[in-house]
Amino acid sequence: MMRSEPRALQLNEHGQLKHFLTLDGLDKTILTEILDRADSFLSMGEQSVKKVPLLRGKTVVNLFFENSTRTRTTFELAAKRLSADVINLNIETSATSKGESLLDTLKNLEAMQSDMFIVRHSDSGAAHFIAEHCTPNVAIINAGDGRHAHPTQAMLDMLTIRRHKGSFEGLKVAIVGDILHSRVARSQLQALTTLGVSEVRLVGPKTLVPSFFAEMGATICHDLEAGLNGVDVVVMLRLQKERMKGALLPSESEFYRLYGLTEDSLAWAKPDAIVMHPGPINRGVEISSDVADGKQSVILDQVTNGIAVRMAVLSMAMSGQLQRDESPAVKDEE
Repeated sequence: MMRSEPRALQLNEHGQLKHFLTLDGLDKTILTEILDRADSFLSMGEQSVKKVPLLRGKTVVNLFFENSTRTRTTFELAAKRLSADVINLNIETSATSKGESLLDTLKNLEAMQSDMFIVRHSDSGAAHFIAEHCTPNVAIINAGDGRHAHPTQAMLDMLTIRRHKGSFEGLKVAIVGDILHSRVARSQLQALTTLGVSEVRLVGPKTLVPSFFAEMGATICHDLEAGLNGVDVVVMLRLQKERMKGALLPSESEFYRLYGLTEDSLAWAKPDAIVMHPGPINRGVEISSDVADGKQSVILDQVTNGIAVRMAVLSMAMSGQLQRDESPAVKDEE
């Protein structure tokens, strides 16, 4: 069975989000709309009542087949700030661990009148598969699938960059580390090129930065100084040892010596360059504590911005699902 084309699956007939699975196929207009809406939600964190009624009466299910405390927590906060009811499904004790298929679990959740599934899965394409097989009017949000995509992480990173740099035009961005196994890097690359940065450099050893990424519009650098020279944004990635097979690295200490971000190596970037990391941070492996906690670090801003971006995506996807319910007859009468 052929998989649906990403853009067609994610957008309704009016061009609005109804699922959020990948940045592949989404244009600058949609990405900018997400960023603008997220901007409007950021001030809520400073208010005494941090809620709006946009998802009141809706049920959002956190369906995490892979652990991620921070991502699950920020999605839960985002849904609750939109006034949704939230269910956190414990996969370890759920029926899927007792032999029930993924589709059976979905059908049972749909029978409970759930309105949205936030899915994190170790298999690439899992969220896409669920979106193809779920009942109409249920929105699917990808919270990370295998090596494939992590679109909300990429968008919170884009919001962080825009708030610190103003715009994307002319920016040079370096993404450093384990590119091969990173769904974040793939989504970041798609977002950055769509939003119009001048250059994205992927930096790391040959074993972790294969040449095929150049076909996606990136500049490949295997030398850290060349990769960081004159960039405006540095994004560090952790080594995903749980996904590595074979000897891709001589050792963590050797990786840190050659590719770790320290105050000395950061000096190769522009003086006002910002430092980002999607987390979790491995201090002394890919980044020093001095840099992670330093004045150029915006890592905690990323976490704050993540709630706003996820609020934007949840509200837009639910709105897109509701809009597709409008019948042509009703529209004609208007």
